Amino acid sequence: MTKRFDPAPTQLDLPALEERVLERWEAGDVFGRSLDATKDGPLWSFYDGPPTANGKPGVHHAVPRVFKDVFCRYRTMAGQYVPRRAGWDCHGLPVELAVEKELGFSGKQEIERYGIEAFNARCRESVLRHVGEHQELSRRMGYWVDQVNAYRTMDPDYIDAVWWSLKTIFDKGLLVEDYRVAPYCPRCGTALSDHEVAQGYATVSDPSVTVRFPLVDDERTLLVWTTTPWTLVSNTAVAVHPDVTYVTAKVGDELLVVAEPLVEKVLGENVEIVGSFPGRDLERRQYRRPFDLVEVPDAHYVTLATYVTTEDGTGLVHTAPAFGAEDLAVAREYGLPVVNPITPKGEFADDVPQVGGRFFKDADEYLTNDLRERGLLWKAETYEHAYPHCWRCDTPLINYATPSWYIRTTAVKDRLLAENARTDWHPETIRDGRYGDWLHNNIDWSLSRSRYWGTPLPVWRCDEGHLTCVGSRRELGALAGQDVEDLDPHRPFVDEITVPCRECGDSARRVPEVIDCWYDAGSMPFAQWGAPHRNEEAFRRQYPAKFIAEAIDQTRGWFYTLMAIGTLVFDRSAYETVLCLGHIVDAEGRKMSKHLGNILEPFELFDRHGADPVRWLLLCVGTPWANRRVSDAAIEEVVRKVLLTYWNTVSFFTLYASTGGWTPEGDKGEPTLMDRWLLSELNATVTEVTEGLASFDTTRAGRRLTQFVDDLSNWYVRRSPRRLW
Repeated sequence: MTKRFDPAPTQLDLPALEERVLERWEAGDVFGRSLDATKDGPLWSFYDGPPTANGKPGVHHAVPRVFKDVFCRYRTMAGQYVPRRAGWDCHGLPVELAVEKELGFSGKQEIERYGIEAFNARCRESVLRHVGEHQELSRRMGYWVDQVNAYRTMDPDYIDAVWWSLKTIFDKGLLVEDYRVAPYCPRCGTALSDHEVAQGYATVSDPSVTVRFPLVDDERTLLVWTTTPWTLVSNTAVAVHPDVTYVTAKVGDELLVVAEPLVEKVLGENVEIVGSFPGRDLERRQYRRPFDLVEVPDAHYVTLATYVTTEDGTGLVHTAPAFGAEDLAVAREYGLPVVNPITPKGEFADDVPQVGGRFFKDADEYLTNDLRERGLLWKAETYEHAYPHCWRCDTPLINYATPSWYIRTTAVKDRLLAENARTDWHPETIRDGRYGDWLHNNIDWSLSRSRYWGTPLPVWRCDEGHLTCVGSRRELGALAGQDVEDLDPHRPFVDEITVPCRECGDSARRVPEVIDCWYDAGSMPFAQWGAPHRNEEAFRRQYPAKFIAEAIDQTRGWFYTLMAIGTLVFDRSAYETVLCLGHIVDAEGRKMSKHLGNILEPFELFDRHGADPVRWLLLCVGTPWANRRVSDAAIEEVVRKVLLTYWNTVSFFTLYASTGGWTPEGDKGEPTLMDRWLLSELNATVTEVTEGLASFDTTRAGRRLTQFVDDLSNWYVRRSPRRLW
């Protein structure tokens, strides 16, 4: 009789074994064949979020790929058709800043001297530089995804589709230009969107000052509070709440005005109150401003604003319209000027006395000391709080009045909330918690970026201010009267195309901005196909996705942009089920960083331990949304307790099956009690693993498999010696 089993090696070399399996998969096109075998089954659509490949892959890139792979494989094994296509995010600030660093640049002026065409060519090269390594990471860890036909957000067909979606939003009146206060990075020279800002907070210590503002033709002094002393240079007004009671308190020889609920907190106990009145009685009372360094005409009086609270400060709030959205709203209501002495580089203009040329944050200490010397400082404290920094260059952001293009997401807030309500979130608490809160506090999407390497905003404007939004290169060519189908739709090439204004016939030029790269990523459901200009049927068939999965911080990134764009353009979110994943930390729970020297390189881990134990650790140790403590010791424990136990059982079986010439077709005899018990455990394992994977709970599935391996090895095999040898 021909032996059916060859003995398995007693020593387990996982990396070598995995390479043999990978070679077999590739030689037999097993992934492709699995798709062919299920193509007539129910469609289970999946979207793969696009990483940026301008840097080498890290172990954190392995986390989402592991979870995506296991659930897509499970659905395929259940007979469903699960096409999956990789993609690359190619545009945006992260790419530009990396290229700036390579070239030794420190800002936009150097880029423009170098040339936009040459700079963008370097950006294009950089985003392809490490694609091969990212592809090898997916291959090495066994992630089945189509990498040959990967979409790229910089490809012309992709940009055509993005332009079409923006024109759709423009035609609905939801893409507008406005002069607003927005978070602005002085290093990058551009405004940022709210979801970008949310990714860059850092804890800092900042000053909190209370300043004397003497009233004109009155012996009283307003005590005004601010946490941004640098904005006092452009003070325009003081805001009070119209319905809050304010008091005049005598402290020494001074008569000080503060909100009644804050008297004790600001002035101390047993203060003599000599009068009280509602805030509205202070309206338009003139005061003397604390600094006279820039011209601010027709200003410096008290305004009314319901946003003023009595939770902090004094109940009187300093107003500088160029640096606060609420301040700007008050200025527009009262016709106050908007004065901005801060340059786009975040520095006071050189002609501003005393602080000219200083970075805005660096002026706080100097200005506070000056107030102290002139007797205007009532109190100065330092407080610790979360302050927004640029998510890519770590520069402190500034709220800065600037013209920008916005998508009016607030106009579809109710639809977004409705789409969120029917989304299957894992964990469920995200829907009404982290993400739900985000949607409830939704503000308009700051879309435009005053940068270079990105999808150009497809809006052309004539000298009369009339706007023309273009939905593709073909449409642009028809308007311009020339063939531009082969045009690279990036700057500076697209900037050279002029079109006649549809309203007045004058020549219109493209506005200079590019768009937020997160919009690119959120457009992938249709843009990966070039839809609707091409492949529209393929797009419609796979929209919306049944499943997506990324790190939990994407609640304010890709998860949001997918839902927002889908709702704006198609009135339907782009996904039905979303799995939020935890982050990678070291054995002590610390974030991995070069500074701490605790970074683990994925290929080195695979070479030492194999990819399977890393996959098992990520999938089965804790819920998917919990942070993963990854270390050599933790991976070795998986090998020892799970994989090696399983392998030893396989090795034992193949040895004796080979020696005894056993085949599965042979006589099995009557099942013993142990046999029936093991079969029962097997069926229970199948049921629980299936339920776990169906509910996106890999921890439950993994623990049950671990238990079964232990039962098989340490109970069944050890208690059946006479039957096995």
